[in-house]
Amino acid sequence: MPPRRTVFTVLALLILLHMYIGVRLIPAMGLHAGALMAGIALLALSTLLLPLGLMSSRFKRWRGADQLAWAGLLAMGFFSSLLVLTVLRDAGLIALALVGAASAKVDHVSAYGVPLMALAVTLVGLVNARRVARVVQVEVPIAGLPAALQGYCIVQISDVHVGPTIRRGYLDAIVSKVNALKPDAIAITGDLVDGSVQHLSVHTAPLARLDARDGTFFVTGNHEYYSGAHAWIAELRRLGLTVLMNEHVVCERDGEALIIAGVTDFTAHLFDPAHRSDARAAAAGAPGHVSVKILLAHQPRSALAAAEAGFDLQLSGHTHGGQFFPWNLFVPLQQPFTAGLNRLSQLWVYTSRGTGYWGPPKRFGAPSEITCVRLMAA
Repeated sequence: MPPRRTVFTVLALLILLHMYIGVRLIPAMGLHAGALMAGIALLALSTLLLPLGLMSSRFKRWRGADQLAWAGLLAMGFFSSLLVLTVLRDAGLIALALVGAASAKVDHVSAYGVPLMALAVTLVGLVNARRVARVVQVEVPIAGLPAALQGYCIVQISDVHVGPTIRRGYLDAIVSKVNALKPDAIAITGDLVDGSVQHLSVHTAPLARLDARDGTFFVTGNHEYYSGAHAWIAELRRLGLTVLMNEHVVCERDGEALIIAGVTDFTAHLFDPAHRSDARAAAAGAPGHVSVKILLAHQPRSALAAAEAGFDLQLSGHTHGGQFFPWNLFVPLQQPFTAGLNRLSQLWVYTSRGTGYWGPPKRFGAPSEITCVRLMAA
């Protein structure tokens, strides 16, 4: 579908959905003429702000580009909740009508309740999204783990999405919190950026401060490929990160060893055939005395290949834990795991809810996290 046609299709859909919200809520509110016009104007403004917010990166030379992005993405978060709550309200009204309990008062009060609830969820979600991610402690039981590797700590961050509303200060606070954990290794499991090196390198500079005994490791996510993966790989290496492209490194403690391997994003081959994700290649050539094999893979659906390649643990992100309702309901349609520690055959898979957010600055029911993963003897 040509880009221009796609834009018109999306705009038409947004108009129809805003009209649906207006038709279902505004008449039931019983507004006077001035308030009625204000309600219609706000819905029209929302219809325009949503696509402009998403396309704000195209207007970087405009002085107000950042403000436009904020306005559009906040409007997107509010609209999402407004639409869902309007649908739920209609379902509730239908249910009441079927049992003979419908009333004009319920219709009127619920019409006011929907935007108020949407606003409350959006404000709470904004606070949740903008505060520095909390630290989540996860213990992974590994059979036959040598004493020298007991408690080995990998701090994982994922899906930061440095871009229109996530800038240097936000990332700098994350880096400070990660370093305070004094990890053995740091893993960044993709979707670090939403934009080009040219526009965002000043905001990703704090990554150079990441400090761990065995190093900081990065694997690509799908958003790196939307943002110029080759340039970002070079930039992250310049900052001192080890970018794992279907390869591994060996980490040793008192004669015992583990490998930290990484694969390119599950969909990388769609952007560059040479970047096809390959878990077997990532494990190839590992020394015989290695006790634990850990794989960094952006998407949880890399787990099947990881299990077949003999890995013990996979660290992933991508899902954001759904970020906010109802998107958490759709994640299982694409990914085997939404969040937390799960088991696939002999493979442990930990899926981070993400350390930042994508799109609307909003998290509700899916808090961001910095994950401290510790290996423990089973």
